[in-house]
Amino acid sequence: MKRLILLLSVLFVSLSVFAQELDCRIQVNHSKLQGTTYEKLFQTMRQELYEFINNTNWTDHVYSRDERIECNIYITIDDQISSDEFIAKIQVSSSRPVYGVSYLSPLLNHMDNDFQFKYVEFEPLDFNENSFTSNLTSVIAYYCYIILGMDYDSFAPNGGTPYFQKAEKIVQSAQASQEKGWKAYENLKNRYWLVENLLNSQYSAMRDFMYTYHRLGLDKMADKPSEGRASIEQALEDLKNIHRRKPGSFLMTLYTTAKGDEIINVFSEGFPDEKARVFNIMKEVDPANSSKYEKIMKDPLLD
Repeated sequence: MKRLILLLSVLFVSLSVFAQELDCRIQVNHSKLQGTTYEKLFQTMRQELYEFINNTNWTDHVYSRDERIECNIYITIDDQISSDEFIAKIQVSSSRPVYGVSYLSPLLNHMDNDFQFKYVEFEPLDFNENSFTSNLTSVIAYYCYIILGMDYDSFAPNGGTPYFQKAEKIVQSAQASQEKGWKAYENLKNRYWLVENLLNSQYSAMRDFMYTYHRLGLDKMADKPSEGRASIEQALEDLKNIHRRKPGSFLMTLYTTAKGDEIINVFSEGFPDEKARVFNIMKEVDPANSSKYEKIMKDPLLD
């Protein structure tokens, strides 16, 4: 009995130590398609995608189970081209823990409207980062690397570069494909331009923002809230300067979409002068949502 307990303990430790990097929840909404056959088809697809994402080793690093990156992929099926080809949207989000508290900070919340794929039930989900074999697995793998890159950038300056480079490799492999979202000329806010901007030295200061905001700002809030807010404000000031050089950039939209509500919550507890400065920064860098940032100026005791 003791040997059995020891064996089970070793097995549990091994599973914990070599757990994969992502803890991803998958949803597939096919309500726009009529017919009961789709229920089973997309249930199978959801399960196979879940296993593909969560059981793949995306890095060479060792993760314990509680270190896995929490993320979500929500696929909405909009239309059907044939029995096994579909037009869809894919929304990808991820978060990272904040030191000293149970709060998860959003890193990514992005909707990709150019998602067309083939899926045959029970056929293996093939993926090779050196060649384009399936738009379904290529898009999913691309966003897995984007999630990893964003996470690593928030813990170390430019820590996500190796994973953005892997996403770039997928983009390069997809250039001869017919599916949308991979090519520079299609639009300025697609998969091509997302990873191009992340690796472009002209936008390197935006990636520095991710490190300063999270590691030097949020992670200090539990012990030193004033110091943490000061670092976050400095990161936002840097973001404003980037915006003035490169207004309307894809990365700016990506960052403000993910961080906007959090910034409001952080500075709602700030000093009046902090509130005013941050309010003015956010109005400038995210003008489409300027009215939302008025919440920063409200006195939380009066709400």
